[in-house]
Amino acid sequence: MNSQLERLDNNQVKLTIEVAAERFEEGMNYAFNKNKKYISVPGFRKGKAPRHLVEKMYGPEIFYEDAVNYIIPGEYEKAVEEHDLDVVSRPEFDVEKIGKGENLVFTAVVTVKPEVKLGQYKEIELPKINVEVTDEEINEELKKVQEKNSRLFTVTDRAVKDGDEVVIDFEGFVDGEAFEGGKATDYTLKIGSRTFIDNFEEQLIGKNPGEQLDVNVTFPEDYAQKSLAGKAAVFKVEIKGIKEKELPALDDEFAKDVSEFDTLDEYKQDIKEKLLEQKESRARREKEKDLLEKIIANAEMDVPGVMIENKIDQMLQDFEMRMAYQGLPFEQYLQFTNQTIDALRDKFRPEAEFQVKAGLVLEQIAKEENIEVSDEELEEEYKKLAEQYNMELDKIKESMGESGSKALKEDIKIRKAVDLVVESAVEK
Repeated sequence: MNSQLERLDNNQVKLTIEVAAERFEEGMNYAFNKNKKYISVPGFRKGKAPRHLVEKMYGPEIFYEDAVNYIIPGEYEKAVEEHDLDVVSRPEFDVEKIGKGENLVFTAVVTVKPEVKLGQYKEIELPKINVEVTDEEINEELKKVQEKNSRLFTVTDRAVKDGDEVVIDFEGFVDGEAFEGGKATDYTLKIGSRTFIDNFEEQLIGKNPGEQLDVNVTFPEDYAQKSLAGKAAVFKVEIKGIKEKELPALDDEFAKDVSEFDTLDEYKQDIKEKLLEQKESRARREKEKDLLEKIIANAEMDVPGVMIENKIDQMLQDFEMRMAYQGLPFEQYLQFTNQTIDALRDKFRPEAEFQVKAGLVLEQIAKEENIEVSDEELEEEYKKLAEQYNMELDKIKESMGESGSKALKEDIKIRKAVDLVVESAVEK
């Protein structure tokens, strides 16, 4: 196999690949063996006629398509490896010369990663971020735990107030006509949750168990059910019950019940440490993004559109998997949010552009800084993956293979490049 490389505009390259006649003959034999059982030749049962008679009767061209499809992928991969190309698009193949007993010549046009010219990426100035945890934040966390451990009890001697959970029957009407989906029995609604439209919940405040009332609301203009959007509605509501939430006291007994600590002070200290850890982690992520945005702005590169589209495809796939994990089909999510695939792609585009550009500059930093990955670092990463997926170390290595190992090394290089620019940054 011989190959030549020609650089085109817009980060595209053209590979011209010549395959020896002997190799093309292997493809012709493959095509014959694949198709012979379907070929009829007078005097022979199907599949029994020799190849030279089949070619004499139908012409050798009958096998060209399958022979080419058999030969091209492997020879293309060899050429990509030979020229050390970092391909980011599917190849467009074109056969230029083909014939029995002759060398096969074909071309492949692909898009490759762009050249990146770095500007300043070390000692970049950033505003200093002070990370601290306030007593108010600790108390907010305690309140959340209180809420989770609260209990509800029924009250009968007072009216509905904010924070109550009420059990109601209701039916909605627009222009005097009941509408689909506007009726429920024994529905539990938390007052103040803003679960219902407009000021529905506020109109229940002050009402007593057993009381019936009309609740007047207006559906928002962008309401998902188009037939109700912007319409005024009346709900016939009956208050069937009121439940009040009782919070546990914040004391040492509470700490023992909800944590591994014996005192409330110890529990609060643990909350403080965890909040601080979360804030520091968030601050580092913000610092990394700020740095990368500055490094990207300082760099020169012409990013191919296909790289952005590929990243959006990946983000959409990840998003769809998250929705499925939560039990919500992707199509149903689009329907609920009144969105289209194109609108969602546009929503993801800015982040996709950032991720692609960040990846390109970090790869270039890793090259210019000669960042390498030691066997010990790679082994440690394999151990983390084995633990994460609850697999044996040898099994995780086997499942990832050579290509997975290469990708893992690249990931480690990128993380080391991030560490380099973060550690060199100057906070002021």
